[in-house]
Amino acid sequence: MPADQPPRECDVVVVGAGIVGLAVARELALRHDALRVGVLEREPGIAAHQTSHSSGVIHAGIYYLPGSLKARLCVAGARELYAYCDEREIPARRTGKLIVATEPTELDRLAELERRGTENDVPGLRRLGAGELREVEPHVAGIAGLHSPATGVVDFARVAAAYADDLGRAGGGVSVDCAVDRISEDGAGAAVHHRHGATRARVAVVCAGAWSDRLAVAAGAPAEPRIVPFRGGYLRLRDERSDLIRANVYPVPDPDLPFLGAHLTRGPDGNVLLGPSALLVGARDAYEIARLRAADLRDTAAWPGTWRLMRRYWRTGLVELSHAASKRAFVREAQRFVPELRPGDFVAGPSGIRGQAVARDGSLVDDFVYSRTERALYVRNAPSPAATSSLPLGRLIADEVEPLLGG
Repeated sequence: MPADQPPRECDVVVVGAGIVGLAVARELALRHDALRVGVLEREPGIAAHQTSHSSGVIHAGIYYLPGSLKARLCVAGARELYAYCDEREIPARRTGKLIVATEPTELDRLAELERRGTENDVPGLRRLGAGELREVEPHVAGIAGLHSPATGVVDFARVAAAYADDLGRAGGGVSVDCAVDRISEDGAGAAVHHRHGATRARVAVVCAGAWSDRLAVAAGAPAEPRIVPFRGGYLRLRDERSDLIRANVYPVPDPDLPFLGAHLTRGPDGNVLLGPSALLVGARDAYEIARLRAADLRDTAAWPGTWRLMRRYWRTGLVELSHAASKRAFVREAQRFVPELRPGDFVAGPSGIRGQAVARDGSLVDDFVYSRTERALYVRNAPSPAATSSLPLGRLIADEVEPLLGG
């Protein structure tokens, strides 16, 4: 529940009221009856950025390396999220996902996804031949596919609101319109400086999404990884053509990139979206493509990893630029597996920002990353499937905070 004013003191202060920050705060408050937990959010409301600017997919755990943190947390997270949504009466539909191979060169990658999904214990995963694809999606064309009936969709902003409600019932609170400037530490705790003054706490946990690296580096945490903002733009399929897609249709992804390719998703609101694109932009909140912020541009340009990333993936960058500039080029990607689609079937859709962590060498960081100082923990990278994984991810981060509380 929103708090009127940020607390002057508490035991744990969480920076960021996205789904991850709220999951951490909720977990800590439920674990410890007497623990005073406060959340500080820069925007006027919770879940204002990545949480509410996605297609709402509940991932089943197909893509991730077996044994990795992503794999373990995603499979457990999806199972727990469905149960939580049932308990809280939040609509979460197991609509399924079809990953479609359209060329022989994609078959080895499709087989690798099947191997990963099977080893990760993804429920119900099965390989389909060309003739079976249309049983799942009647308008799809391809040579093979993987069907995941456990994949679904949910409004993650509603899930985040339920987490905030749980936190409020446990005695914690969320203070909105409370941008954090910096965090200072001493032996007794941390002082979180914000627009209304400062909040002292025994421990600070920073889940600030696209802004987490800035707060971490300023507090003396390691210099990398750094956040580079990518804008994901969507097109929306017109209502009169939406019967072309039943649920979720994905291409076989490029294994060198932590993006899943332009895909078609019937979201929790019933709309079918094509996207997202992945375009490097000049602001960490560039929902409008022309938005620029000097501090964000400086950070992106000053990080050596940005230039190494651009040199390594310049061809991919040109493709993404064409998708952002041309509806026809964007729709052409989807026509590979849904040939009946036409550019005129789509109108402009929503957009989101992916705060992508980039290492100094230009590699895209594709796992959960955190840094720890004496009295603070900084979540530096929480990419998809962080929303799907939010309940076990919240427990994992809370486990990391426990030693700091005991210090």
